[in-house]
Amino acid sequence: DTVSARNYHGTNECHGWLGIRFQAAPGEKDSEIIIHVRMLDHENALQQEALGIVGVNLIYGAMYLANNPDALLQSLLDDLSIDRLEIDMVDFSGEAFKHVDNRIMSLRLVQLGLSGAAMFASDGTVLQPSEHLRKKNVLVERGRFRPVTHVNLDMLDSSMKAFEAEADTDKNSTVTLMEITMNNLRSGGEVDLNDFISRAEVLEATGHTVMISDFPEYYRVAAYLSRYTNKRIGLTMGAQSLAELFEEHYYEALDGGILESFGRLFKNNVKLYIYPYKDQNTQTLVTTQNLNIPERQKALYDYLIQKGCISQLTEFTEEYLSIFSPDVLRKITENDADWENLVPSVVADKIKSFKLFGYQG
Repeated sequence: DTVSARNYHGTNECHGWLGIRFQAAPGEKDSEIIIHVRMLDHENALQQEALGIVGVNLIYGAMYLANNPDALLQSLLDDLSIDRLEIDMVDFSGEAFKHVDNRIMSLRLVQLGLSGAAMFASDGTVLQPSEHLRKKNVLVERGRFRPVTHVNLDMLDSSMKAFEAEADTDKNSTVTLMEITMNNLRSGGEVDLNDFISRAEVLEATGHTVMISDFPEYYRVAAYLSRYTNKRIGLTMGAQSLAELFEEHYYEALDGGILESFGRLFKNNVKLYIYPYKDQNTQTLVTTQNLNIPERQKALYDYLIQKGCISQLTEFTEEYLSIFSPDVLRKITENDADWENLVPSVVADKIKSFKLFGYQG
């Protein structure tokens, strides 16, 4: 292992890598498990203890639970709790794990509460957030991506142009993330793993890094990213999603209500980039200028606009505004060939090749 425990001043990030390479059966090729942990105890001695426990659990798991990676993951926090340790990356490789999909394992980390989020690259490789995001500007698009459509990619491209046009942004140090919250993966209360893989496959086809989080609220996404970078953070969303941010019932669990939520959201150099939508009944283009905001929140909304926390995107492809993912999904399941015109060609090829989202051909 290699570890950075709490220093004397308590100013460093307390984290460590642990790994084990082993032979699961006589004569078999090596197998390997690598994990990255964040230590949450405030005392150096307690961090040492927690690291020792998770190390023992890792050895035990490799020896006795290698044939059940899901149980192995759950066993890593035996005699510990998520208040003491977070596991934000796991990578299984080698002979014993040749059928293991590390994307599923990353999802399970989030699902089990071992981590707030998991990340993987466009080729399916598991990423360690602090390495990937360190000293980078970050631009995030949240969505269901079921499937990815032209409008999803246009939103990110449009936001990227505006984000990089800012004077304090280094164009070579910006990371883009396509983020799916765990709430958007649940079906009937359970996470639909096959549906998750379908979304992951098409997101990877577009060449973007994927983040799976357990953060329903945007301010929690911003706080998570701020752990790893002190640079700019951009969140792009549609105008409809912006309107939902100003609905007070989402913040009943916060003592400070909606004011606390926005205080947290914009605490760390965060800016919202808003993509317009077209009202299908009136054909009116809805932007930050004519968005319907509750009267009680109008003053707060105007303040955030004037302060520059919310920015309207001006470069977008208007013909894409009538594309909605649920309509595309319906066309796929109904075998309506028109759906192929509504998604990028690489996405259409992936859906047809792997028969994703109920595609029958």
